[in-house]
Amino acid sequence: MASQNKKKILNDPVYGFITIPNDLTFDLVEHPYFQRLRRIKQLGLSELVYPGALHTRFHHALGAMHLMGQAIQTLRSKGHAISERECDAVQIAILLHDIGHGPFSHVLEYCILQGIAHERLSLLLMQELNRQFNGKLSLAIQMFEGTYHRPFFHQLISSQLDMDRMDYLNRDCFYTGVAEGTIGADRIIKMLDLVEDHLVVEAKGILSIENFLSSRRLMYWQVYLHKTSLCAESMLVQIMRRARFLLTQTEGNQDKSDAVFTTPALRTFLSKPVTMEEFETHPEYLNAFTQLDDYDIWTSIKFWSQHPDRVLSTLCHMLLDRRLFKITMSDQPFVGELVHVIEQQLLSAGVQQDELSYFLVEGVATNSAYLPSIDNINIKLKNDRIIDIADASDLPGIKALTNMVSRYYVCWAKNLSQRPVWLV
Repeated sequence: MASQNKKKILNDPVYGFITIPNDLTFDLVEHPYFQRLRRIKQLGLSELVYPGALHTRFHHALGAMHLMGQAIQTLRSKGHAISERECDAVQIAILLHDIGHGPFSHVLEYCILQGIAHERLSLLLMQELNRQFNGKLSLAIQMFEGTYHRPFFHQLISSQLDMDRMDYLNRDCFYTGVAEGTIGADRIIKMLDLVEDHLVVEAKGILSIENFLSSRRLMYWQVYLHKTSLCAESMLVQIMRRARFLLTQTEGNQDKSDAVFTTPALRTFLSKPVTMEEFETHPEYLNAFTQLDDYDIWTSIKFWSQHPDRVLSTLCHMLLDRRLFKITMSDQPFVGELVHVIEQQLLSAGVQQDELSYFLVEGVATNSAYLPSIDNINIKLKNDRIIDIADASDLPGIKALTNMVSRYYVCWAKNLSQRPVWLV
């Protein structure tokens, strides 16, 4: 039997043709762990604002791998020695960097996974794949963790100017249609260089970096932290919270009339908090996680819309029908009077006192385009001096991009008294 051709070419709507570079990468793409990313949308509930935002983590991971290949070609063209083994490893590392994302990505990270960062689960899954592939991912894991002796590889994977951000900004602009957030990824990559194995950008790329940072700020306020998305995400979190509450109340109850349906994978994480230590020591939890995706959540929400618990069923119906919470935002924390007025409106609409927290949510959205205190975007001047982009730029607003901006919000269910949302 002839061996399978594993050097595939994929047609990507953002970049055109993307090539799977080698057999190992092909086998990783074909693995069920990676295929699961097809079933996790990149932007969660943003499709309720931008109907075209239906792309997945699968798309994003392949795009980031493609950009990584371009970055390595650029660095090699400037005389930097990068072996084929290193090239393959860094592309695998960026390909798998999001493999630990759960359903709805960041939205449910604290709700379902008790605050366990997806990067930690990505590392666990990469280590499991390394066992399955007889140690062939060891170098990729070192680069992902930042323990490899050449730090620029980790910078390309995870930093404030990495291939992850390059792709998701490009891709999210494309699918949402928010053209103002477009970045010049090709030019930025062409301007990359190394100084003592640390990533720098040539001075003639300063304008492209300024645009990159400005675009990132814009995309956060206009897409990722859009007020309508915040409402929908708040509703989803409250749905999960109510389902967990009911599930723990009815566990072991002989009367099945108020049982809470969930898919088996989702039940694993709603029925009890799972710690990182349990993920590391009990394989059944990691296995359950690899079965969990957006479809588990939507399937459960559809079932819950018929549940006898009126809080759960109402929230599910509202989200399914896109009857979203109302929201008000401010650059200052809200005073108690506003919240009190909303509480009285909800109580008048039939919400019980112990149910208020499900229909009235306070929060804060934070955004900073660039945080030099975490890691720097370094510019290599013509005299070979290295300085931070914030010092190299003459853009008047560049310093402002380094500030953490907070917007406080209150969102709540509206029109409860005008329409019968409580189900019998």
